[in-house]
Amino acid sequence: MKVTLIGIDLAKNVFQVCGINQAGKSIFNRALRRSQLIDFLLKYPDSIIAMEACSGSNYWGRELLSKGFEVRLIPPQHVKPFVKGNKNDRNDAFAICEAALRLSLTFVQPRTLKQTDMILAHRIRERKVEQRTALINQIRGLLNEYGIVIAQGKARLKVAIPELLEEPNSGLTQLARQYFQALLEEWQQLDAAIKSLESNIKNQAKSNEQVGRLMEIKGVAEITATAVVSFAGNGAQYHNGRHFAANLGLVPREHSSGDKQKLGRITKRGNSYLRRLLVQGAWSIIRHVEQSTDQMSVWAKQLIERRGKHKAVVAVANKLARIIWSMLYKQTEYKAN
Repeated sequence: MKVTLIGIDLAKNVFQVCGINQAGKSIFNRALRRSQLIDFLLKYPDSIIAMEACSGSNYWGRELLSKGFEVRLIPPQHVKPFVKGNKNDRNDAFAICEAALRLSLTFVQPRTLKQTDMILAHRIRERKVEQRTALINQIRGLLNEYGIVIAQGKARLKVAIPELLEEPNSGLTQLARQYFQALLEEWQQLDAAIKSLESNIKNQAKSNEQVGRLMEIKGVAEITATAVVSFAGNGAQYHNGRHFAANLGLVPREHSSGDKQKLGRITKRGNSYLRRLLVQGAWSIIRHVEQSTDQMSVWAKQLIERRGKHKAVVAVANKLARIIWSMLYKQTEYKAN
């Protein structure tokens, strides 16, 4: 029987490959080594290839697209409900096929090499920022062991540490001074690494037309714009701006039944990094709303008066997401008013 869809459970060296026919019946479900995969799939040139959107899926997606296959990358949370019985590679591969048959699901497009280069810098930067935050928290905790408490804000702490090291009556022992000096140097190295990555991101932003157009939006700068392009591409996989905002978790949770509708806090689903960047951009608009007269700021100010700052920030972030999708999908310029 003709194989119409092939699901691949990706791994490092041994992949599980499941092929089904038009009726959804499994024709084969076998393990293949990495070097065998492409040659095997070329035997079924008319088949749709489905994979979970995970590590390595973008590489294999690009390779298979270049061979003429239709590729469907599925977010892992949409595959899990289709796993029947015990979790193993055979059941996982068949579950991928089952999920790929549901056309109501949103399939992810494999990232291009340009998008991959962009997101690489963002992921390394995110890890460095997390390391710096953990380091700062550790420094504060260790200083507290000597009865030293510094005001909030990393800038104040960074200024205070050299002063404490120079002050003979600060309460720090000689050994403690050596450790805190080493921690300060580690902090400075992380700052330099983050600054270098941000410089690379800004250079990438200058050479990308899509990023340049997105940066015209108030509250969107190089980091947010490049993160959006590396994540969403041209936005074609989303039905509309609301769908894109919902995919980022910027819509309320819903627990409704019958004629009773209950809405709660935002879902926080999807890409948490991009959602955080959009919320930060929204805060930058909210902070200067009193001095601004553009349409976005006027709308945000009215929203603050009705619902308060925190709800207004989420609403502005949602609006930014919808504007961004519209500009990506329709290839339009930003109009402030």
